[in-house]
Parts: sequence; C-alpha cells; structure tokens
Amino acid sequence: RPFLDHVITALADAGITDICLVIGPSHDVIREYYEQVEKSRVRIHFAIQQTPLGTADAVAAAREFCGSDRFVAINSDNYYPAPELGQLVTLPGCGALGFDPEALVSKGNIAADRVSAYAVMTREAGKLAQIIEKPDPKTLASLGEVLVSMNCWLFDASIFTAISQIDKSARGEYEIVDAVRQAISDGNPFDVVPVHSACLDLSNRGDIASVAAALESHEVRL
Repeated sequence: RPFLDHVITALADAGITDICLVIGPSHDVIREYYEQVEKSRVRIHFAIQQTPLGTADAVAAAREFCGSDRFVAINSDNYYPAPELGQLVTLPGCGALGFDPEALVSKGNIAADRVSAYAVMTREAGKLAQIIEKPDPKTLASLGEVLVSMNCWLFDASIFTAISQIDKSARGEYEIVDAVRQAISDGNPFDVVPVHSACLDLSNRGDIASVAAALESHEVRL
C-alpha cells in the first residue's frame, strides 16, 4: 500500500475523519486513487496549491476546507504515532508534537546525524517558547532540553492571519515555522505534546527500506 495510506490510517486511529490532501494542479493520479480506494473511516478532500511556495502556502491552500474549525497539519512524508496524534487533537487550543531526539534515533529510522537537520523547540511551562531551525552544535548545546519538530501542528483559524503577515524566507518560500512564530507573537500560545516514540521519515529514497520494514505489519484501514 502507498505510504500515505499508512499516514491516513494513523490519523483515522486518532479520531480524525475528514482529511484534505493539498496537491499540485497536475496531481491527478493521487486524486483518482483516493477517490476510488475503499474508505470506511475517513472522507478525503482535496485542495490545490497552484505553485509550490512553501509549507505555509500549502496550509493556506486548505483554508476553504478548514473554515473556522481547528485542524491538524502534517507532512505527507512522515508517519506520526496515532496515540500522540490523539493527544494533540484533545488540546484546548493550538499545539504541536515535539519528538524526543533520542527516541527518533533509537525507535525510528532517523540517523543521529540527521536530527540536526530538523527544527528544534524549547518550552516554558509546557508552551512553545522558541523554534530554531537546523541549529549548529554550539547553539544546540546552549539550548538545554529540546524537542524536535517534525511539522505536526494543531491550528485554529488564527494561523491564516499569521500566514498573511509573514514574508518569504531566504529560500523564497512561505514557511509554516515563520507563521507559528507570528501566531505566538500575536498572542496565540502553542502547547507542546512530548513524544517518546518514533516518527518515520520518508523524505528520500534511502528511507524506503527502513520505512517498509517498520510498517510491514501495520494494517491499513482508511
């Protein structure tokens, strides 16, 4: 089964019933597959991101689908654990999953030297305090206890206001991390759910074998 089937199954296990896939204008194969595949637990919707202008732009593309509801935004190339997704959706406001760096390595498929390529989060009284992208070893050591962001967020409609306020990053994209920083600056706090289990990463071809092995016995139920 496609990797995304496993991702959606975990969302369904967490109690999420309506899922919006943000796709490009020519991604008809994905649309056709999910329109035809058997589904008993979820409804699949689609939003079009006309031009790939970053993660915040992708979230903005789903604004009509989200309406005034709270929603979870994730990467489609990561498999997140259902129990912690379930904790995330029960938060009273906005939030994020924060992964223990050692657990990502020992329980998942992420090598130790790759952890520094992700953004890390610091907390104060359980709330997100800082997000630092790809910290160098000196910076990382100065931060103390950190959790790794794998881009698993719980948002409300205020994120769209934050997205409208940010500029493009140095990469020329609208980054969801910048939108989260803006939202916090606007007075919208984020709770962080600590995660001590794996997040599987399928961001390059070298990850295929390890992800396939980890999900070998995982039942897909859409």
